[in-house]
Amino acid sequence: MKSFLPIAVVFALTTSGAALADDDCRRPMAEWQPRAAVTDRVATLGIATERLRIDDGCYEVRGRDGDGNRVELKIDPASLAILELEVRFRPGADPSRYLPAARKATR
Repeated sequence: MKSFLPIAVVFALTTSGAALADDDCRRPMAEWQPRAAVTDRVATLGIATERLRIDDGCYEVRGRDGDGNRVELKIDPASLAILELEVRFRPGADPSRYLPAARKATR
């Protein structure tokens, strides 16, 4: 029984670390799109880039949309696919821009 506890602790620590590592982008740098392509991609979404950085192998963009809402994006460096999107809406802002189902209902 005494040997079981250290094994359980090691197992718990290694599996939790593996779960956290899944948040990283794992593309070779040779496949990455340039920063200008990221800025252009974000601009097509109507977001003005204020900060562009690399974190855990992904592009992370902070900016504002046309309504002045703060937007944060996590983007795959090779495909420029949006992996995460966080919007901090201003008071009274219309979130339908980010909810495709809401746009269809209002038309």
